[in-house]
Amino acid sequence: MSLALFQDTANAPRRGDPPGPTPERRPPREPVFNAPGPAIALVVIILGGYALQLSLPQQVVEAFAFSPQDLGDGRWYTLISAIFIHKNWEHAGFNAAFALAFATPVARFLGHRATSVALFFLFYLLCGALSFLGFALDHLGAAVGALGASGAVSGLMGAASRLIAGRGRVGPIFSSTVLGMGGAWLIVNILISVVGGGLVPGTDGAAVAWEAHLAGFVVGVLAIGPFARLAQR
Repeated sequence: MSLALFQDTANAPRRGDPPGPTPERRPPREPVFNAPGPAIALVVIILGGYALQLSLPQQVVEAFAFSPQDLGDGRWYTLISAIFIHKNWEHAGFNAAFALAFATPVARFLGHRATSVALFFLFYLLCGALSFLGFALDHLGAAVGALGASGAVSGLMGAASRLIAGRGRVGPIFSSTVLGMGGAWLIVNILISVVGGGLVPGTDGAAVAWEAHLAGFVVGVLAIGPFARLAQR
């Protein structure tokens, strides 16, 4: 029996039609932005948060930055509030760009249900808060400040490395992808610790909390597994 008997000719060009695909057979247009909603929302939060910060007195902004001394004073809320504070537009834009890159695979993996979106933002905040705790371990009780979303974004990077290793699923912690990305991030942050903030856009030469970057990455690598189970993935 000829397979041609079962061909779908509904969209085949008719006699007299111009050459080329018919309107029905044209490929669908790809959206300009293919990132999921939570990833785009995160970029808006980072940039919008800095825009709001510009309207606040400097004393108020400094009160919401994180300092290891805050833990002894009971000001634990700065572990979260400091994630949304940035030094300048370049600093905020740099973090927003990396957030879009690494939040996209994580948000897609966790899903688009309301509970999945909530888990995505909880994951982001957890990585940011624990990254500041990692910074505090190296500066116990010090009055040195830390701010910005880079620790939280590093957590998204760590989670993305396991998703890349697992090709859309949570891959092994000690896969070559995770170790490779983690090793590269370690080298970058060792250079930052030695050379200083001149390597990082938006720092204006200030010191960089490289400890928070590394802590955030480790938290992301470890936490994506439990969050995947919570999201039933």
